[in-house]
Order: sequence, then structure tokens, then C-alpha cells
Amino acid sequence: VTTLLNEMSTIPGNFLLVLDDYHSIDSKPVDQSLAFLIEHQPPQMHLLIATREDPDLPLARMRARGQCTELRVADLRFTPAEAAEFLNFVMGLNLSETDVAALEARTEGWIAGLQLAALSLQGHQDVTSFIQSFTGSHHFVLDYLVEEVLGQQPESIQAFLLHTSILERMCGPLCDAVLLDPSIPGQATLEYLQRANLFIVPQDNERRWYRYHHLFGDLLRKRLGQSLTPGGIARLQLHASEWYENNDLMLEAFRHAAGANDIERAVHLMESRKMPLHLRGTATAILDWLESLPKSLLDARPALWWKQAALLLRIGQPTGVEEKLQATEAALASTALPGADLDDTTRDLIGQIAAARANVAQVQAQTETIQFQTRRALEYLHPDNLSFRSVAIRSLGFAYYIEDNLTESGRAYAEAYSLAQAAGNIVDSSLASIRLGQVQEAENQLHLAAETYQGVLPVIEEYSPHNAPLAYLGLARIYYEWNDLDAAEKFGEQSLKLSRQFDQVVDRLVVSEVFLARLKLARRDVTGAMDKILQAEKTSRLKNYTYRL
Repeated sequence: VTTLLNEMSTIPGNFLLVLDDYHSIDSKPVDQSLAFLIEHQPPQMHLLIATREDPDLPLARMRARGQCTELRVADLRFTPAEAAEFLNFVMGLNLSETDVAALEARTEGWIAGLQLAALSLQGHQDVTSFIQSFTGSHHFVLDYLVEEVLGQQPESIQAFLLHTSILERMCGPLCDAVLLDPSIPGQATLEYLQRANLFIVPQDNERRWYRYHHLFGDLLRKRLGQSLTPGGIARLQLHASEWYENNDLMLEAFRHAAGANDIERAVHLMESRKMPLHLRGTATAILDWLESLPKSLLDARPALWWKQAALLLRIGQPTGVEEKLQATEAALASTALPGADLDDTTRDLIGQIAAARANVAQVQAQTETIQFQTRRALEYLHPDNLSFRSVAIRSLGFAYYIEDNLTESGRAYAEAYSLAQAAGNIVDSSLASIRLGQVQEAENQLHLAAETYQGVLPVIEEYSPHNAPLAYLGLARIYYEWNDLDAAEKFGEQSLKLSRQFDQVVDRLVVSEVFLARLKLARRDVTGAMDKILQAEKTSRLKNYTYRL
């Protein structure tokens, strides 16, 4: 190397030394020689290395000195515009903007992936359907990834890739728990895969969490299904589920239990107090799983029918709740022994069903139904079931509110708040507070109402309960009365934004739009007010909305 450097130093003018396919090198002496060359290279020389994996060179030191420029996956991937130009002009496919965007997202801009997809698309009549189904199992992609990537790896790495493909994201300890093989250390293997650029995508700057490229993950899961029995894959899923549970990541634990088809474990996790049901995605994931279960299994477990109804209510979707409640009652009737007294669990479930019906009746302001179902709920609910007693009494407070019995309504909401607090239920206590704020507002205690609404905003920001728009709308009305139109508009817009997330509960959306129209009029913006009114009317027609809260 010293001799080479001496000869290079005599070359006049700038020049490039290009080393292609450096990943083929597996020699420590070669790496050391190249590091020596870089350290002593003449100023007119520039080194360019093309490689599929990070070379074993002092890259960190060179970065710190500003001595290297790196082009990585993010730099090389096609943008949507580049993908469109490549697919339509180079490959001559004439795809729509929507199809290009879908294919770019599926391949994550990977240029070879786009080319393989384009080859696969040739001759297909229904392009859109093909793109929607395009995965790592399509034969061009499959052949490329198997020959160029998977087949080049040692058996231990192949085993790691296949067994961890069940994971949506990976970290070292999780991989250790799934593989249970000390000879394949999780963190070290993940770092190797990143250095080798083996279609692994870091999810943070600390190099803790990773995921596989979508198409590569598809391939790995297909190959896993060919190499392991369903029971073997289920064991991997259960290992992952146990690790996630031990690390208080309950939704991921639940998903892997469901993936293993372990009903008992999935139900246990679903009912865990640590399950983040306040997150809309959590409720949706559990609902999707429950919907996938056969009716015979649900009928044998009435509580699973009930859980669907409860989750629909939690995310503010009353449509379909009554159907699930009736299925719960039918399942209870079919499993009950003739002439036997109801046990505490069954009685409590009947009480929860009544509380749910009282909750649903609020949407149509059916005060008689609310009061009847609330009384039934309080009769059947177990005395220790403070959360559902809070829900039932909160419904009763709503019935009193509609009847303009503000005194009784305030008492009911205050009691509902206390019960929810005693149960440690942050979401239900915030819902009771919001309703209490409405009563205070109706009694013209505006400062007290504003204080009540403000008190629940931190909870709303973290948990986003379905009644959250009412707190922002209440604050908007109060600031409107105080002639602080800027603050009123800010809270009104927040109410509208949240209402769109819970579009099954239409009154929040319409009332927010009408309020903003009033605000526009106060600012003498007649055109803006008319736009809001027309939007409210359109929403009302689309949603068949007739009742105004």
C-alpha cells in the first residue's frame, strides 16, 4: 500500500479511485490496508466505494472529520414523481396517479422493486387490483429476493430472518425471546442486517427498533409458512406475545396472541387493565379480531359479543351496538341452565347491557328509555362495578339535562364523576366532567364552567374520548359570550376537528359547524357564515340528522 500511495502522489490533477462491489470482500487485512490508504491518501485523490453493506472502516471518525459523503437508501429511493416518470415513460405503463402512489408506497421507492413490479404488470388487464395485491410473493420479486438476498446468507441468518418475520417491529431482546437461540444474538444480528443493508429499516436513532421492508417481509412470511407447521409458527407468536406482555406493550401482546389463535390468552390480554383502550387503534384492532371469530365461539362466550358493543360505544359508533347487545342476550339465554338462579357474573353482564342501552338512547334523546335502562342497570350491576355504575348514572344526568332539570342533572354528573374517580377510570371521569360543565354553562356559571372544561383538556389531549368535542365547543361558546372571538374560533375549530374523528355522533359535527357560522356573522363575514351553514346542512342531509343538542 505504501508503494501504491507513493505512485499515486505523483499523479497530476484530481482523480477518482473506484472500488465496486466492496461487499464481496471478507478479509480483515484488506480492510486494514484500505483504512491505511484512506488515512494517508494524497490530496488529489478521491475514493468512491460502492457496496451493499457498510465496509469495516473507521466511518464514525471520518464522519466526525467531515471526510466522507454517504448516499444511502433514503437518498437512492424514488420519490413519487420519479416513480411516476419511471413507470409511465420508461416502462410505458400509463398508470394513474393513484396507482403510482400505491405502488411507490408498496415498494417504498425501491428502484429494483419498482422495475420488478413493472415487469409483473405487463399483460395484466386489471392493473389496480394487481397493485393492491402486489407482494413479495410475486414471482419476479420472489426470484430476485431469494437469489440475490436470502440465498446469499448463512443458515443462522436465514433462520433469524424467517423466524422474526412474524414481528411488525423488532428489537434485540424481543428477537432473543422469539428465537430462544443464544447462538443468534438479537441485537448483534439486527446491527449486522443494517450494515448489510438487508432490507431492514431502523425506526429510531438509537438503533433499538427495526422493521423489514414490506416486500421483503412478505417474502419471509411466505417462506416461513413453507418451512414451519402452523403449530411452530404459533409458538413463535406466543413467545412474542409473552415478551410484549412482560414489557407492558399490551396491544402488541394481544395481536400476537390472536395471531397464534390462542383465544384464552387473547381474551386475558383484551381484558387487562393495562390495555390502552383509550387509543382508537386499540379498540379497532380488538374489534377486527372479534369480528373474525366464528359465531359458534362467540355464542359460547356471551362476554365476547358484549365486548364488541362496548368497544363500539367507546369509539363513538353507536350504529350496530343494539345488534351486538341482542346477540349477547341470546347467547346468555342459550347457555343458562333452566330454572337456575343468575350468578353474579351474569347479573353484572345484564346490568352492563342495560347501561349500554341507556348510553345509546342518548343519541336520539329518548329520555324514557334512558331512565328505564338506567334503573335496570343499577339493579343488576355488581356493587363493586363502579365504572359501569358511573356510566349508567351519567346517562341519567343526560336525561335530566334534556328535561331542563339542571339541579338533578348536576347531581347525577357529580356522582358519576366520583364513582369513576373511585374506579380509577380517567376517561369516564373526564366525560362526567364535560357534562357537568354543560350544566354549569346552562346555569350561567360561565367562569366555573370554563374552569371545568379547561380541567379536562389534558385528559382529552392524551385519551381523546368521544365526547371531547363538547369541552372545546363549551369553551368556544363561553369565549364568544365574553367577546373574545379569537379564542372562540380556536376552540370552535378544535371542536370541529375532533367531531370529524367521531362522525357517527353527528350532533357534535353539525353544532360545531353552526357555531362557527355564528362566529363568522359576528365578524360580519356573511359569505363565510353562509359556507358554514351550507356545510352544516349538507352534513345533516348526508347523516340523516334531525336532533340538535
